Amino acid sequence: MKVVIIGGVAAGPKVGAKINRLCPHADVTLIEKGEFLSYAGCGLPYYIAGEVKEQKELMCTPVGVVRDPVFFQNVKNLKVLNRTEAISVDRAAKMVTVRDLRTAEEKVLPYDKLVFATGSSLIRPPLSGIDLNNVFSVHKVEDAEAIRAALAQNKAKDVVIIGGGLIGLEMTEALARHGARITIVERLPHILPMMDADLVIHVMKYLESKGVKVRCSTLVQSFQGNGQVASVRTDKGDIACDMVIVAVGVRPNTGLAKDAGLELGKTGGIKVSSTMQTSDPDIYAAGDCTEGCDLITGEPCFIPLGSTANKEGRVAAVNVCGGKDVFNGVLGTAVVKVFDYTVARTGLGEERARKAGFDVVTVLSPAPDKAHYYPAAKTIMMKLIADKKSRRLLGLQVVGPGEGDKRVDVAVTAITAKMTVDDVAHLDLAYAPPYSPAMDNIITACDIARNKMDGVFEGVTPVEVKAMIERKADVVLLDVRSPGEVQAFPFPGSVNIPLGALRKRWTELPKDKEIVAFCKISLRGYEAAMILKGEGFTKVKVMDGGLAMWIS
Repeated sequence: MKVVIIGGVAAGPKVGAKINRLCPHADVTLIEKGEFLSYAGCGLPYYIAGEVKEQKELMCTPVGVVRDPVFFQNVKNLKVLNRTEAISVDRAAKMVTVRDLRTAEEKVLPYDKLVFATGSSLIRPPLSGIDLNNVFSVHKVEDAEAIRAALAQNKAKDVVIIGGGLIGLEMTEALARHGARITIVERLPHILPMMDADLVIHVMKYLESKGVKVRCSTLVQSFQGNGQVASVRTDKGDIACDMVIVAVGVRPNTGLAKDAGLELGKTGGIKVSSTMQTSDPDIYAAGDCTEGCDLITGEPCFIPLGSTANKEGRVAAVNVCGGKDVFNGVLGTAVVKVFDYTVARTGLGEERARKAGFDVVTVLSPAPDKAHYYPAAKTIMMKLIADKKSRRLLGLQVVGPGEGDKRVDVAVTAITAKMTVDDVAHLDLAYAPPYSPAMDNIITACDIARNKMDGVFEGVTPVEVKAMIERKADVVLLDVRSPGEVQAFPFPGSVNIPLGALRKRWTELPKDKEIVAFCKISLRGYEAAMILKGEGFTKVKVMDGGLAMWIS
């Protein structure tokens, strides 16, 4: 069996390696336009930061062997043609024409099975001045080397990062490590658009505490400078700088597939089945060049990630070899390190869940990631999204210095298995004080959701409370914190009755008015609501997340 694989970074090498494990005598040729093979593109910001010391570490095996053409030939039995471009595919003749980029020599490679693993390419907006020196993108090893060279020459004192997505945030920390002053410019109302605004605002406040300027709802118009960039012109004024990082996203590389007559999907990626088969039964595709499927809604999506590329590559290889394997889709799971914060998410956000027709219940739950008395405990702020009708968990988002990633991974498993919040609340998760509270954060969040669904109490978000204050609503804001807490962090306009005194002082509160109870995280606020409910109050709500998640 002759197999040709186009693309040698993530999905392509995975396809080739798996094919030769299943079919050791297959004749597999891998075509890669660039110089470097199977490198960790997601590791580039950490190489720029200096956490990854040497370039070769990005393309080594775990035991330190560089994945170059010799390695792939000797270990994986793959013939690799790097610095070689696939320029056309003749599906009828089952031929791929390639061009050696060093010699310009062309030749034709026959195939029985063909795999597209052509990845994605950066979106470079057609703006004046984008070709000035020190305007960079971060996509390839060569990009990282160019940025490192500029940093070594001390040419990055004031940096503007265009785009507040995952790469933009990773580059923020990388450049801050070199002492750069950073401004993030995002055209949308908030950075990290895959997250909900009421979580992202805490990330933005944290970035600003680190000296990073964040400018949202701001449109870049051009780059100014004489030879080298000197400023970024926006619709809200110029920003002086000596370096720009353009990180506005990627698009699937589908030109070759389109020219070959393969069907493309709604998002622009190559349309594939769950077996990674394209509209041509002898051609498969995997990785960033393909269109994905949302596991919850079943809708097409384009979410390029190296982790997904490797899983899809394995599935494609199994089916190329006559096996049966499927990849059903993704949940848009993502995690990013922002200085000392972990920002992670999976599944549907609140707005998308509503648009998909779910009866949405949300929970805001801040708490320590370990037993509160354990010295290393750190806070994580969680937002859980569930469906009231089916009680299914739909999404989870986590922000804060604590360990949020493992809670998101639990949610990924639960959502994939279509578990309810009741199921998750009873999971036998590992517990010891150095690792989690006795009731893990995600279990607590699911219990709060269950209480809401069962009508035990009604929640109101900090955004809604802020709106009440701004419109001067006739509502009593009941602060049940201790006097010392109130003195340290007063909440103007509220009535303070400590929880321990509420059973004796509840008569001070009007039964005919709406009451919103709260404390630091609103656990005491919930207990206060239950006390008042027992005394015949019918208009009591609890502020989700308490003052820990207040939006100032």
